[in-house]
Amino acid sequence: MGDRVQQEEIFSQVLRAGRRTYFFDVRSTKADDYYLTVTESKKFTHDDGSFHYQKHKIYLYKEDFSDFKEMLAKATDYILDEKGSEVISERHQKDYKKEEDQEATEEKTTESFTDVSFDDI
Repeated sequence: MGDRVQQEEIFSQVLRAGRRTYFFDVRSTKADDYYLTVTESKKFTHDDGSFHYQKHKIYLYKEDFSDFKEMLAKATDYILDEKGSEVISERHQKDYKKEEDQEATEEKTTESFTDVSFDDI
């Protein structure tokens, strides 16, 4: 059991982005090779002040690194080329600046991200 804990702490990085947190964790296979997990964790606050986290995880293996990096670069370059790096959506800005969103905004935001789950990649 102690070995499993050590394996899970090989290398980790955390990116905090508003209510979302992204975890990049290097883990070890049974054959002692490495792979990457990327976890998106999003905090949802209820009306009574309580909250829960929704998590999505992808597993990325070495044989897919090159293609994954290439496709991610192409997709992000396309977005930046088409729309620039400035965030122009009013709803998007409120999502990152405010913990208590209006209910309608939260429903729209949740809807748009439910369709794009890391589990679906």
